[in-house]
Amino acid sequence: MNAPRARVVRRPVHGVLLLDKPLGLSSNQALQKAKWLLRAEKAGHTGTLDPLATGVLPLCFGAATKFSQLHLDADKTYETTVRLGVKTSTADAEGEVVATRPVRCTPGQVVEVLDRFMGPIHQVPPMHSALKKDGKALYEYARDGETVDRKPREVVIHELELLDMQLQGDAPFLRLRVLCSKGTYIRTLGEDIGEALGCGGHLVALRRVATGPFDESQCIDLAALEAMEEVGRHRALRPTEILLDGHVAITLDAENAGRFLSGMRRRGAWPDAPRAAVFGPAPVKDAAPLALLGTAHVKASELIPGRLLSPIEIQQILETQAQPQS
Repeated sequence: MNAPRARVVRRPVHGVLLLDKPLGLSSNQALQKAKWLLRAEKAGHTGTLDPLATGVLPLCFGAATKFSQLHLDADKTYETTVRLGVKTSTADAEGEVVATRPVRCTPGQVVEVLDRFMGPIHQVPPMHSALKKDGKALYEYARDGETVDRKPREVVIHELELLDMQLQGDAPFLRLRVLCSKGTYIRTLGEDIGEALGCGGHLVALRRVATGPFDESQCIDLAALEAMEEVGRHRALRPTEILLDGHVAITLDAENAGRFLSGMRRRGAWPDAPRAAVFGPAPVKDAAPLALLGTAHVKASELIPGRLLSPIEIQQILETQAQPQS
């Protein structure tokens, strides 16, 4: 008889973990593993990566989940390998081969085709994606053998760099670096490039090397996180405010900070700003440092609250920061 599994005691954890997602795990599986390792009560991520993709996946814990939506709009950078001459049902290596064609394009034709995919383009979302239609994910229709109509969506390819290519031999390929807007499907991009070259293609490797201000050099992988002592795991967390890149910083005094946290607008000599990160004295006893209070925007010298932290969350964050680091 198996011994009963020990119950993990959850606790409040606040901050951002920049994870290097491993191959083979879904974004949610990686999130749940990290959540278990940190014994966190609440967690979420800032956009999915396919199981066959690796790379930068910011995970949000506690108060940071309030601002995860902001990061969904961030530009992303990927490195990918497109196998030419073979088309699959999913546009990646997981699918079944549905067509093979000879690769007869020249290096000059590759460069010309890549130029066509620069700037604003339209993509038809793949059937094997989490995008929903009538409340049901497209991949669920695909699993049932159904294909549904999908409207093309405009995305922007800011940069499309050819890192390497091989047009001869048994496995011709292109290796690309793509800087793109939110909502871009790299599988679809690879497949569309293959079609434009007249031979078809599918992705055999995909890595997200940057998302917004975060890049792979800042990330930690699950194996390294698991090997750490608990205090080390918590030191790996970044403060919630790193999600507020591009926000104007505004600091309030104690009286205005309390009113702001109650959802009240404040007036001051601030220029208009569409996005502001607001700081002030923590609304807890004997708290000396300034704390993040939430987000806002400024219009006509009025500070208008957006997403706010609760006094309890602020206290928990300060208590964690005050704990010994060894």
